[in-house]
Amino acid sequence: MERREFIKLVGAGAALTALSGCRDSSSAASAETPLGKMTYRADKLGNNVSLLGYGCMRYPRIARARRESLSGDNDLDQEAINESISYAIEHGVNIFDTSPRYCKGFSEKATGIALSRYPRDKYFISTKMSNHTQKTREESLKMYYKQFEDLQTDYIDYYLVHSVGTHQNFKERYLDNGIMDFLLKERESGKIRQLGWSFHGEGDFFDWLMAQYPWDFVLIQLNYLDWNHVIGRTSANAKHQYEVLVEKNIPAMIMEPLLGGRLAMPHYKARALMSQASPGASAASWAFRFAGSLPNVLTVLSGMTFMENLQDNIRTYSPLEPLAEKDYAMLNEVAQIALEYRNINCTSCQYCMPCPYGLDIPEIFTHFNRSLNEGNFPDNKLDPDYRRARRAFLVGQDRKISPLRQANRCTGCQICTKDCPQRIDIPKEMQRIDKFTETLKVNV
Repeated sequence: MERREFIKLVGAGAALTALSGCRDSSSAASAETPLGKMTYRADKLGNNVSLLGYGCMRYPRIARARRESLSGDNDLDQEAINESISYAIEHGVNIFDTSPRYCKGFSEKATGIALSRYPRDKYFISTKMSNHTQKTREESLKMYYKQFEDLQTDYIDYYLVHSVGTHQNFKERYLDNGIMDFLLKERESGKIRQLGWSFHGEGDFFDWLMAQYPWDFVLIQLNYLDWNHVIGRTSANAKHQYEVLVEKNIPAMIMEPLLGGRLAMPHYKARALMSQASPGASAASWAFRFAGSLPNVLTVLSGMTFMENLQDNIRTYSPLEPLAEKDYAMLNEVAQIALEYRNINCTSCQYCMPCPYGLDIPEIFTHFNRSLNEGNFPDNKLDPDYRRARRAFLVGQDRKISPLRQANRCTGCQICTKDCPQRIDIPKEMQRIDKFTETLKVNV
């Protein structure tokens, strides 16, 4: 199906909504957000946890015009964060997931401020030992104790060994310094109520670490695209990870249900299939229903920057309508389209930032992926839509990204690649985008 055929099929207004990754203001966006209908799942201690979890990695930031008046690097919009978290709690969301690495190191503090306005028994806190660079015992313990101060709590409900994927990484960060033994003792004392870990890495390591400790839960990357396919850094598909957890009776927490927003803006051919199946549903809701329909999933974490994202996700799980067999078949077709028109596997986690040379790495990848998904990808000069798509790509790039922060400024220093959870060869992708852009500039 070509782009113009898609627009004809679903109507101009709905098509533009689908191509932009937003919801139709006349349907889903204007729907009522239910109260008291959130779906809950029980953890190993019998706590009822909301199926929608609030991910605190993509908090709203204050307007650029106001940033000049700030002292320090904290540009989080605390007022907007308070409002969103209040709305979430009022609508049944009760788990909030953060980390010392998120939002330039200010996520836990902002989360603590917002949550401390409520009784402690009204919410669950999930956070992590994010000692990726601060690996010594002293540095790790300093991070740990500061988390309680920032989060304004004397216990943590769900504590994670953060983003491990190789034996060497786990050994350096948790075994050689005795931190793993420390965390196990903290669980015995009750300072940590439940202990788990998050996985980005090699399949044999996943199976090995699962057998080493009595885990209470595990955080895995799961969505309808990587269910049967190996996406990014992880060398074991999500289905395998989930089935291991089911076998061991360990609840799964889910991260990246939208792959950093990519599944909220799927290729327009995929969006046509979704529109035919349910014209009023957002693309994001399909991804959340996929993750939530798995019975061993405890909660699905979502970084919800904007209120409309939060509202849409609450509607999806208030209550959850599990997928039917025909829905799984449709999403399998959607996944095949995604694999055919493969995006750069960036989830906009910001771990690659700041770039020492000023590149806006996540936005460069986002524009490239969005152009591909929206049909604004001028890769064939003989295509009758080439000139329009060429202009849309180049003009959109300059509007979204300052010329001083675009791909041609990459020096190939490789500093950004070491922390990428998806193992993207960022300099290589920058060279590809730069070459593609330069070709468009000369091929009028």
